[in-house]
Amino acid sequence: MYTLRSANLNDLDDLYELSQLVLFINLPPDREIIKSKIESSIKAFSNPSKNLWENYYLFVLEDLKAKRIIGCSMIHAQHGTEDEPHYFFSVGQENKFSKTLNTGFIHGTLKLGLDTNGPTEIGGLVLDPDFRKNDKKLGKQLSFVRFLYMGMNKNRFKEDIHSELMPPFDNEGHAPLWEAIGRRFLNMEYHDADVLSRSNKEFILSLFPEETIYLTLLPIEARNAIGKVGEDTAPVKKMLESIGFKYTNEVDPFDGGPHYRAKMKDIKPIKEMFECEVLIRDSIIKSDKTCILAGLPAAQGEFKAAYISGNLNKGTHHRFIIDPEEAKLLGIKEDFKTFATYL
Repeated sequence: MYTLRSANLNDLDDLYELSQLVLFINLPPDREIIKSKIESSIKAFSNPSKNLWENYYLFVLEDLKAKRIIGCSMIHAQHGTEDEPHYFFSVGQENKFSKTLNTGFIHGTLKLGLDTNGPTEIGGLVLDPDFRKNDKKLGKQLSFVRFLYMGMNKNRFKEDIHSELMPPFDNEGHAPLWEAIGRRFLNMEYHDADVLSRSNKEFILSLFPEETIYLTLLPIEARNAIGKVGEDTAPVKKMLESIGFKYTNEVDPFDGGPHYRAKMKDIKPIKEMFECEVLIRDSIIKSDKTCILAGLPAAQGEFKAAYISGNLNKGTHHRFIIDPEEAKLLGIKEDFKTFATYL
C-alpha cells in the first residue's frame, strides 16, 4: 500500500537517499538543500504566502509496508517574476526569397524571451527506479496528486500550468543545444549553469545573444534536439498531451527541452474531479471494483491522498465504498467526505 502526502522533516533521510539514485537538479544530493525544500514546502502547505512565487509544494510517495519514501513531485506556485524572470527560446521560422535567383528558404529560428508574471510550474517528479513500471501506476500517482491538490486549492495557483521536459542528451551526457550556444556565450558547463540559474538568472540576459538565432547555423545534432524529448521523458510527454497540455513552441534556452502548458480548468484530472463520500463497509462487490485518487483525512496544514480501490456509486452524491482491510492499511477509521479524480 502506498500513500501520497506533503513532505515533513522526518522524510529528510529518505529523500537524501533517493537523491543518490537519480541525477536530478530539483532533488540534488545535498542534505541542506533538501532540508530547505522541505521547510519551504511545510510553510506553503500550512500558511501559503500571498506572493505566489514564494510557495513551493513538495509531495512524497510513501511505501507503507517498507515505511520509506520512494518518490516525490513538486509544484512552484509561480515561476517567473520581475526579480527572477522565466526565460525561454521562442521557436519560429523566417521565409527568405530572392527574385534574382528565384530561390527561397524557410529558416528555423530561436529568439530569447522572458516572462515576469509567470505560470504555475509542475516538476521535480522523481521515482525510485526499482518501483518504475509498477502495476499501481506510481509515477502517474506522483504526477496526478499535484493536479488533485491544485483542483482542491485553485486560489493558490495561477490559471496557466507549465511543465518543462528534458531533451535528448548525447552519449556523453551533453545537451547538444548547450554545446552549440550556451557554452559559446557563457563558457560554463551545462550542469553548473543550470544550478546557478536556480538562484540567479541575471547572467542569462546579460550574456545570451539577444538577436534571432538561425538554426541553419547550428550543428545538426543541436537542430535535431530542439523541442524534442529524451527516451526516458517520452512517456511524460505522452501523458501530458493526453490530459490537455500542448507544446508552446518555446524551449529551455540551455538544453532545448520543450515547454508544455495548459489552462488549469482544461486539465483532465481537474476537469474530472468530483466530491464524494468514502464509506467503510464489508459489502464490497469485487467484480465491480474501481480505483480513484482521493484526498484522505490529514492534520491541519498537511495534505494526504491515496490511490484507493472500491465500489463507486455515482449519483447526486457520489459514494465510494472501501472494505475495512483497506481502510485499516490507510489508517482510516471512519467515513469521510473528500475530492477525487481518476488516473
